[in-house]
Amino acid sequence: MNIKNLVLGIAIFILTVSVGVYGISTLYGKGPEYNDFCRNIITEKNCTDLGGVWTNNSYVGSPGVKSVPMEGGYCNYDYTKCQKEYDDAQRIHARKIFFVALPLGIIVIAIGALGFGLMSVGSGLMFGGVGLIIYGVGSVWNYADDLLKFIISLIGLIVVIALAYYANNRWNFFDKKDKKKK
Repeated sequence: MNIKNLVLGIAIFILTVSVGVYGISTLYGKGPEYNDFCRNIITEKNCTDLGGVWTNNSYVGSPGVKSVPMEGGYCNYDYTKCQKEYDDAQRIHARKIFFVALPLGIIVIAIGALGFGLMSVGSGLMFGGVGLIIYGVGSVWNYADDLLKFIISLIGLIVVIALAYYANNRWNFFDKKDKKKK
């Protein structure tokens, strides 16, 4: 493989991942922001009225020395409702990304494997498809249990292995056809 094809393949890989990630981001927007769910509450009364737990600031000295109260404190509002709402919104957003990025990655791999005879384009697209799969799986990985992770991984593995067999048989068919012509 010459260096030009390698550079072109790497460029296609990077741009394929960028197009996929930013396309999905354009489709679904940015993920939920913590501050949209959990406000910065600065008074004890507002904190407890909203169901949070107020914690007073205190200075703890060296062992055996009493704590010295300091002015102020903070609200642990996410102790109750807002953290759960934020986590739920994150989970929904991650699933949307996953259900677009994973099949898109497999489609891009298939296009790269089957649609392009030019090695730099085909391999660049295939690596880009792998990048999209990583992006999709990575988005939902924190929210999935082990069984779902196993099933997702198994299905992806089966699809990619089947694609590899199909692509290799197709290429072998064309190689045999070309040899018969000579």
